[in-house]
Amino acid sequence: MQNGGDSRVPQMDTEVLRETFDVAARRTSVAEARHRSRAWLAQHPVAREAAQAAVLVVSEFVTNAVVHTGSTVISCTLQLGSGLLRVEVTDRGTGRTSPMLRHAAADEVGGRGLVLVNAVAEAWGAFPAVPCGWTVWATMRVTA
Repeated sequence: MQNGGDSRVPQMDTEVLRETFDVAARRTSVAEARHRSRAWLAQHPVAREAAQAAVLVVSEFVTNAVVHTGSTVISCTLQLGSGLLRVEVTDRGTGRTSPMLRHAAADEVGGRGLVLVNAVAEAWGAFPAVPCGWTVWATMRVTA
Protein backbone atom coordinates (compact mmCIF):
# COMPACT_ATOMS: atom_id res chain seq x y z
CA MET A 1 0.00 0.00 0.00
CA GLN A 2 1.25 3.52 -0.79
CA ASN A 3 1.92 6.15 1.87
CA GLY A 4 3.24 3.72 4.44
CA GLY A 5 -0.19 2.11 4.71
CA ASP A 6 -1.77 5.16 6.32
CA SER A 7 -5.48 4.74 5.63
CA ARG A 8 -6.13 8.49 6.15
CA VAL A 9 -4.28 9.33 2.91
CA PRO A 10 -6.55 8.94 -0.12
CA GLN A 11 -5.35 6.13 -2.36
CA MET A 12 -7.71 6.44 -5.30
CA ASP A 13 -8.19 9.32 -7.70
CA THR A 14 -11.77 9.61 -6.46
CA GLU A 15 -10.61 10.14 -2.87
CA VAL A 16 -9.06 13.58 -2.79
CA LEU A 17 -8.60 16.09 -0.01
CA ARG A 18 -8.45 19.67 -1.25
CA GLU A 19 -7.90 23.13 0.18
CA THR A 20 -8.29 26.27 -1.94
CA PHE A 21 -7.83 29.84 -0.80
CA ASP A 22 -7.22 33.25 -2.34
CA VAL A 23 -4.71 35.88 -1.29
CA ALA A 24 -4.25 39.44 -2.48
CA ALA A 25 -1.39 39.87 -4.91
CA ARG A 26 1.00 41.75 -2.63
CA ARG A 27 4.33 40.79 -1.11
CA THR A 28 2.90 40.31 2.40
CA SER A 29 0.56 37.65 1.03
CA VAL A 30 3.46 35.25 0.45
CA ALA A 31 3.77 34.72 4.21
CA GLU A 32 0.00 34.32 4.50
CA ALA A 33 0.00 31.65 1.77
CA ARG A 34 2.86 29.81 3.50
CA HIS A 35 1.05 29.94 6.85
CA ARG A 36 -2.27 28.73 5.45
CA SER A 37 -0.58 25.91 3.52
CA ARG A 38 1.47 24.81 6.54
CA ALA A 39 -1.65 24.79 8.74
CA TRP A 40 -3.64 22.65 6.28
CA LEU A 41 -0.78 20.22 5.74
CA ALA A 42 -0.36 19.79 9.51
CA GLN A 43 -3.92 18.41 9.64
CA HIS A 44 -3.13 15.60 7.20
CA PRO A 45 -0.71 12.66 7.15
CA VAL A 46 1.97 14.18 4.95
CA ALA A 47 5.66 13.40 5.50
CA ARG A 48 7.53 16.33 7.03
CA GLU A 49 9.84 16.63 4.00
CA ALA A 50 6.88 16.68 1.60
CA ALA A 51 5.10 19.33 3.67
CA GLN A 52 8.24 21.49 3.79
CA ALA A 53 8.70 21.11 0.04
CA ALA A 54 5.07 22.06 -0.57
CA VAL A 55 5.36 25.20 1.57
CA LEU A 56 8.53 26.18 -0.33
CA VAL A 57 6.74 25.64 -3.65
CA VAL A 58 3.74 27.73 -2.54
CA SER A 59 6.11 30.48 -1.45
CA GLU A 60 7.99 30.52 -4.76
CA PHE A 61 4.87 30.32 -6.93
CA VAL A 62 3.04 33.05 -5.03
CA THR A 63 6.14 35.27 -5.07
CA ASN A 64 6.40 34.85 -8.85
CA ALA A 65 2.71 35.66 -9.28
CA VAL A 66 3.05 38.82 -7.17
CA VAL A 67 6.21 40.01 -8.90
CA HIS A 68 5.60 39.05 -12.53
CA THR A 69 1.89 38.91 -13.41
CA GLY A 70 0.07 42.13 -12.59
CA SER A 71 -2.67 40.04 -10.98
CA THR A 72 -4.70 41.42 -8.08
CA VAL A 73 -5.75 38.02 -6.67
CA ILE A 74 -3.86 34.74 -6.46
CA SER A 75 -5.55 31.38 -5.86
CA CYS A 76 -3.74 28.55 -4.10
CA THR A 77 -4.86 24.91 -4.13
CA LEU A 78 -3.39 22.01 -2.18
CA GLN A 79 -4.62 18.58 -3.22
CA LEU A 80 -3.82 15.29 -1.53
CA GLY A 81 -4.64 12.01 -3.26
CA SER A 82 -3.20 8.94 -4.94
CA GLY A 83 -0.07 9.22 -2.82
CA LEU A 84 0.73 12.67 -4.19
CA LEU A 85 0.50 16.19 -2.92
CA ARG A 86 -0.25 18.69 -5.69
CA VAL A 87 0.21 22.44 -5.32
CA GLU A 88 -1.41 24.84 -7.79
CA VAL A 89 -1.10 28.62 -7.82
CA THR A 90 -3.23 30.57 -10.28
CA ASP A 91 -2.84 34.24 -11.10
CA ARG A 92 -5.32 36.40 -12.96
CA GLY A 93 -2.69 38.49 -14.65
CA THR A 94 -2.06 39.43 -18.23
CA GLY A 95 1.22 37.60 -18.78
CA ARG A 96 1.44 35.96 -22.17
CA THR A 97 4.36 33.64 -21.47
CA SER A 98 4.46 30.71 -19.11
CA PRO A 99 6.89 30.61 -16.19
CA MET A 100 10.21 29.16 -17.32
CA LEU A 101 13.17 27.66 -15.52
CA ARG A 102 16.24 29.85 -15.85
CA HIS A 103 19.60 30.02 -14.19
CA ALA A 104 20.32 33.34 -12.52
CA ALA A 105 23.73 34.94 -12.73
CA ALA A 106 25.77 34.88 -9.52
CA ASP A 107 25.21 38.61 -8.92
CA GLU A 108 21.41 38.54 -9.43
CA VAL A 109 19.26 38.90 -6.33
CA GLY A 110 16.32 36.82 -7.68
CA GLY A 111 15.68 34.29 -10.38
CA ARG A 112 16.28 31.06 -8.47
CA GLY A 113 12.74 30.16 -7.38
CA LEU A 114 11.91 27.69 -10.12
CA VAL A 115 15.35 26.09 -9.73
CA LEU A 116 14.38 25.36 -6.12
CA VAL A 117 10.96 24.07 -7.20
CA ASN A 118 12.63 21.84 -9.78
CA ALA A 119 14.87 20.41 -7.05
CA VAL A 120 12.11 19.53 -4.56
CA ALA A 121 9.16 18.61 -6.79
CA GLU A 122 8.65 15.30 -8.54
CA ALA A 123 7.18 17.24 -11.47
CA TRP A 124 6.02 20.77 -12.20
CA GLY A 125 4.62 22.81 -15.05
CA ALA A 126 2.20 25.53 -16.09
CA PHE A 127 -0.88 25.95 -18.22
CA PRO A 128 -3.01 28.95 -19.23
CA ALA A 129 -5.79 29.77 -16.76
CA VAL A 130 -9.25 30.71 -17.94
CA PRO A 131 -10.12 33.48 -18.62
CA CYS A 132 -6.62 34.87 -18.09
CA GLY A 133 -3.37 34.28 -16.28
CA TRP A 134 -1.46 31.07 -15.59
CA THR A 135 -1.75 28.10 -13.28
CA VAL A 136 1.60 26.80 -12.08
CA TRP A 137 1.59 23.35 -10.47
CA ALA A 138 3.97 20.95 -8.77
CA THR A 139 3.62 17.47 -7.30
CA MET A 140 5.46 15.79 -4.45
CA ARG A 141 5.23 12.27 -3.03
CA VAL A 142 3.40 12.19 0.29
CA THR A 143 5.99 9.93 1.92
CA ALA A 144 9.71 10.53 2.26
